[in-house]
Amino acid sequence: MRFIAQAISVIFHPLLMLTYMLVLLLLVNPYLFGVPSIGAHKQLILMMFISTFAIPMLAVVMMKMLGLVDTLEMRDKMERVGPYIAVGIFYMWMAFYAYKSPIIPTAYAVPVIGTTIALFTAFIINIFQKISIHAVGMGGLVGMTLITMWLFSYDSFAFEAFSLGTFQISMSLILMVVIVLAGLVGTARMVLGAHTPPELYGGYMVGFLTQFIALRFLF
Repeated sequence: MRFIAQAISVIFHPLLMLTYMLVLLLLVNPYLFGVPSIGAHKQLILMMFISTFAIPMLAVVMMKMLGLVDTLEMRDKMERVGPYIAVGIFYMWMAFYAYKSPIIPTAYAVPVIGTTIALFTAFIINIFQKISIHAVGMGGLVGMTLITMWLFSYDSFAFEAFSLGTFQISMSLILMVVIVLAGLVGTARMVLGAHTPPELYGGYMVGFLTQFIALRFLF
């Protein structure tokens, strides 16, 4: 059970949320960035993965090697302060770029800025009370899914599965799946003993609400 919970925690690591959000947006609207080709989308997803996961994670690993944090799980809230700041620097740059760049559509600028606000909100809360950053990430994914449904007003979108043909996927189904995944991640964190229910609820709320704060800021 712990192995499964650990695998879920890795697959839905909070630093991966912006990559997942980008994939969802590209599925809903392949023309969002003006280039519908699969090759261009792969490059875009890879760039986002490197910028929002690989580089920040490398910074955290280096902090672990230097002895600034004891473990990558960072169970103690004060142990998380350094990694919060390090990751926050990268995310601030991404948020500024998303806000200023004419090539980043508003539909993606919202989750980038919302996630950055969530990160710093969690950092402040963490000074006084431990909060689940996994729950923050999943709460943000739920909020972003709702915002996507509102921005595009799509009941469904077409998904091409190559040799299997094209399928129509309901956005309501996507929302339900994301909500279930959010609950699954929260359960995994409790199984691992990483967080209590209040820490998870607080994380969900921060992640969810900051997406709408970003939406209000940009619209």
